[in-house]
Amino acid sequence: MKEENNIETKRMVQGLKTSFKNFPMVPRVVYGRGSFDQLADILLPKRKNSEAPFIFLVDDFFEGTDVEKRIPWLFNDQIIFISADEEPRTDQVDALVKKIKSDFEEEPSGIVGIGGGTLLDLAKAVAILVKNGGSSTRYQGWDLVNRPASYHVGVPTISGTGAEVSRTAVLSGPERKLGINSDFTTYDQVILDPDLVGTVPKEQWFYTGMDCFIHCVESLEGTYLNAFSQSYGEKAYELCREVFLDDIGKCEAEEKLMMASWHGGMSIAYSQVGVAHAMSYGLSHILGTKHGIGNCLVFQHLHEFYAEGVALFHKIREKHGIVLPKNICTHLPVSDLEAMAKIALAMEPLWENALGKEWKDKIDVQTLISIYRKI
Repeated sequence: MKEENNIETKRMVQGLKTSFKNFPMVPRVVYGRGSFDQLADILLPKRKNSEAPFIFLVDDFFEGTDVEKRIPWLFNDQIIFISADEEPRTDQVDALVKKIKSDFEEEPSGIVGIGGGTLLDLAKAVAILVKNGGSSTRYQGWDLVNRPASYHVGVPTISGTGAEVSRTAVLSGPERKLGINSDFTTYDQVILDPDLVGTVPKEQWFYTGMDCFIHCVESLEGTYLNAFSQSYGEKAYELCREVFLDDIGKCEAEEKLMMASWHGGMSIAYSQVGVAHAMSYGLSHILGTKHGIGNCLVFQHLHEFYAEGVALFHKIREKHGIVLPKNICTHLPVSDLEAMAKIALAMEPLWENALGKEWKDKIDVQTLISIYRKI
């Protein structure tokens, strides 16, 4: 009987092993103040030839600044400045890929994204579409990309989104807001230079920082939680508390929030986010609300799901004098509210992480509408 039990146990273990996901990580990262100046040396061995350019997608905030002057373009490299006022869109990705393919006979040596989450997600998506045919809408979802992306480098200039480390490129399309979630999305190289985040306005610093904080809360309280995600999530949560509640210097806060963003992104690599992120997708798609503030607008009303996290969120908000916009959804027609709720409910892995496998019995359109009406 004992031998039979041992055999059965081994079979169960073998069955479990086959279900484990072999997630990718960023294979190379350089960290430190001034490390952006190593970009030229990093790109040089990746250049195919003088006719295969690097395409730099850069937040237009840096146009005409010292950062632009430090971009190491050579030969026929191209710098494209892009506004981060709106979330990245599928048609925007498609247009950029079309431009790159029409401007150059050879495929690019690679794509470099320089900016916050919007530019980093955009660059990841462009790198994928350069190598994969069709519209970017084809790849919105989980594991729909078949071919490796072009070599791509991420240089975050805002901390919190975790876009620099995640396997997702979040895009708004004509019918939905949904990420390209694939093993090929992750950056090949990331440069973490705290000097680049010094110009972030206070409110933007708060919104993206809270994006990281909410990542941690949703990961640590989710049903997908495991030792891997927990170790990263707890460290990111600890760093967020230090940055936003302790009285530390500006330089130390920049460095710690940059690492919180990294760890927060890693915490959801092997788990998932939850209610706030799912609902912010609906908010963003219908109203164009940016991701960071969208998460904050939703999270403030999620006491039922994350009581301790929401209480700490309000404590942080009050300490930093942040006043969130009000009456965003109060007067929206029912059709818009229903559309937002349906978009949110389509994010099934997020709901399963938040509420378990029976999540459909615990949440519905009307419940979400009642939360949206409070925003």
